[in-house]
Amino acid sequence: MMWLAWLAVAVLLGVAEFFTLTLALGLLAAAATVAAVVAGAGGSVLLQVAAFALTGSTGLLVVRPIARHHLAQSPLVRDGTDALVGRQAIVTREVTEVRGLIRLSGEEWSARSYDERQVIPVGARVDVMEIDGATALVYPRDPLP
Repeated sequence: MMWLAWLAVAVLLGVAEFFTLTLALGLLAAAATVAAVVAGAGGSVLLQVAAFALTGSTGLLVVRPIARHHLAQSPLVRDGTDALVGRQAIVTREVTEVRGLIRLSGEEWSARSYDERQVIPVGARVDVMEIDGATALVYPRDPLP
């Protein structure tokens, strides 16, 4: 019945992980589950402890640092109009502080100059600085003459 004891340890560690979110106790719960499987297969107590120690140490030394690294990174996925900010576009109708058109991601977009004092000519390359409703606020990529 050692497998039942290992399973109880796994459940307790899993519950503790749920409340602490350390990533360590969950990996130890997985190691206790492996030890329960070894015990259920008829392995000796020494083999069960070895399976727990090997699985637990591998999880803590290899898996946990990788998981923490991935959790610490901010998501890079942007969607909707947020995905258009930072993109390049081409001016198709002169862009002023009040109106203009650009070709952005294969579509025509209304545009305004990000800097109200600038007038951006047709053919200029611009960067999309912001999206305001259905209008892109743009800034010239290259210096204007």
